[in-house]
Amino acid sequence: MELSDEITINAPKDQVYAALNDPEILQQCIPGCEELIKHSDTELEAKVLLKIGPVKARFAGNVVLDTTGAPDAFSLTGQGTGGAAGHAKGGADVTLTADGDSTILRYEAKAEIGGKLAQLGSRLIVSTSKKLASKFFTKFAEVVDTETVG
Repeated sequence: MELSDEITINAPKDQVYAALNDPEILQQCIPGCEELIKHSDTELEAKVLLKIGPVKARFAGNVVLDTTGAPDAFSLTGQGTGGAAGHAKGGADVTLTADGDSTILRYEAKAEIGGKLAQLGSRLIVSTSKKLASKFFTKFAEVVDTETVG
């Protein structure tokens, strides 16, 4: 499954990049995130509770960041397990482009799922994934915008 989108955030690029690397901000924005632990500048551990169709599961996973293109671009890869519900792995490439006082954030993500989740049907998985990504970026834009004003 592949997803891509872009969103304009009312904050300068360096502030958006810093927010994308702040575990407290990310935890607020990730739907269902119960815990986000930063082990290093490139390694994070997350616990997320998700409901996808009839399947509700608590996922535990690790995310690794590749910041070689920072602050203009970076990528992340991760994998998680949700017990009997299944497992997921994937990654995303993110680019940040300054646009006056705002920043355009673009992402392209790929994910693979297995277990009970994979049996739900690709349309449900894709629509839920798009909804979760939209919730994350909408909330992220709100949080960063509030910090800019405050």
